[in-house]
Amino acid sequence: MTSYEKAQLAISSLKGAIYEVLEQAPESGLKNVEIGKKLGIYMGHIGHEGHISRTCLEAMKNEGVIKQNEETRTWSLI
Repeated sequence: MTSYEKAQLAISSLKGAIYEVLEQAPESGLKNVEIGKKLGIYMGHIGHEGHISRTCLEAMKNEGVIKQNEETRTWSLI
């Protein structure tokens, strides 16, 4: 398996984990920080925590899998 393939598999697995968390979330959805902490990926350098989960959430939003409530900043499945 190439490095590219490994990276794509890792991203796919991470998106799958996020999907599972959102499947079990309340109807009101979850915030990035809640999702990231549930998965143990809410990290980064000071002032920039949560970029891993946020990047995946935006990718999934662009793929039409999830949506974000702009008022509450929560994410949920479509």
